[in-house]
Amino acid sequence: MHSISAFARRVGLTPSALRFYDDCGVLAPARVDPLTGYRYYSAEQEERAVLLRGLRAAGVPLADVAVVLDGTPEAARELLHAHAARLREQTDAAGAALAELLRALPPSGPVRTRLGGPELASAVRQVVPAAARDGAVPELRCVLIELAVTGTRLVATDRYRLAVRELKPLATDGEPRELLVPAPALIEAAAWATRRPEVTIEAGTGEARLVAGDDTAPLPLAEGSFPAYREVLRALGEPAHRVLVDRLALRDAVDAGSSPWVLDVRADELDAGGTTLPAVCAGPARLAFDPAVLGPALEAGVGPDVLLEITAADRPVVVRSADQGSFTTLVMPVAHP
Repeated sequence: MHSISAFARRVGLTPSALRFYDDCGVLAPARVDPLTGYRYYSAEQEERAVLLRGLRAAGVPLADVAVVLDGTPEAARELLHAHAARLREQTDAAGAALAELLRALPPSGPVRTRLGGPELASAVRQVVPAAARDGAVPELRCVLIELAVTGTRLVATDRYRLAVRELKPLATDGEPRELLVPAPALIEAAAWATRRPEVTIEAGTGEARLVAGDDTAPLPLAEGSFPAYREVLRALGEPAHRVLVDRLALRDAVDAGSSPWVLDVRADELDAGGTTLPAVCAGPARLAFDPAVLGPALEAGVGPDVLLEITAADRPVVVRSADQGSFTTLVMPVAHP
């Protein structure tokens, strides 16, 4: 038998924590002296105490601790998986909130992000078609470039389509920064970057450029605020249908169709504007698209297959490539004919 102080040292808990866990009924002492009230613990309780310490270090609520300590292994495993999922969601939400706060602060100095030149050029080619060609909102004629240690992101939208491409930088130095670059200027910069193995995006106060050795290419910046695209991504929800189909076959069916172009999801096949295509899917679902919007989204994909994630006929459809998870396009359906 060990006194509460000796047992606390052996299991890495404090005497006050042991008293608290006794009061809560999750770790009672083996014996309590009826005259002095001193608590004593046995060696057999060490394993439970160490496990309890680990659960608390992992942030498991005390109400759930008993399930792990006294329940079945299956119940404990299910609870810990659920707790891990909650922690990931909280961490992601906190990270996104901090990133938003950092972006809102005035920059304290320049930022430098080093990327593969051909990779940057490829990302520009995929994202730029989603930028608006004209219209009253000048920000929509630009591409948003987000620079951060966690990654570089290119975003463009014309309100009917949203394209997002993630790039993993070779190195980043400086605080997060957002650049709003007119699409034509970014196309010129991408043509310059594609011939360089590596390029560095250097952004200071009110100016930015691409650097490769002694060569530079300007990145003109536009004024304004890019739309809050993250809210659109967060509001997507769980898709009701997932459709896996040959990307080029679907693109050809879109190109050959008229507007509005109708997609009927059936059991393991699609009626794609009157063309039947084999697919991995489960219907029924029926949507209509503007071919001028859906076609370029399919053309910008990579690989033989495309995955469509459908939530509803009046919600954006997510277009993903199995061969390039870093590129995502959202396409807005139109009204049924």
